[in-house]
Amino acid sequence: MREISSDITFEVAVNQTASVRVARSTRLTVRCGTVWVTRSDDTADYWLEPGHTLRLRRGERLWIGAEGGAPAWVAFAAPSRLGERVVDWGARVAQRAGVHIGDGWRTV
Repeated sequence: MREISSDITFEVAVNQTASVRVARSTRLTVRCGTVWVTRSDDTADYWLEPGHTLRLRRGERLWIGAEGGAPAWVAFAAPSRLGERVVDWGARVAQRAGVHIGDGWRTV
């Protein structure tokens, strides 16, 4: 299992599943190929194509696989520490107020 705590791009090989733990709030972007993503705290699976992004929360685990018989490239980009603290603070405030933000953000 890989731990993501900074910006990184890697290849997801065909017929293999990459296991990832998110150490900091991060954005996953598909650079090449099509991938599926399963998240530890989400009942939905995500199929993402090049250019699609998925915002990830600190502490969650992911399983990523390439679709379509070809390898894929995914990039993880961690926001600045200040940006991460603001996002975490906003999530805590919303949770205390009883606002359900959802099981994950996705821009597709």
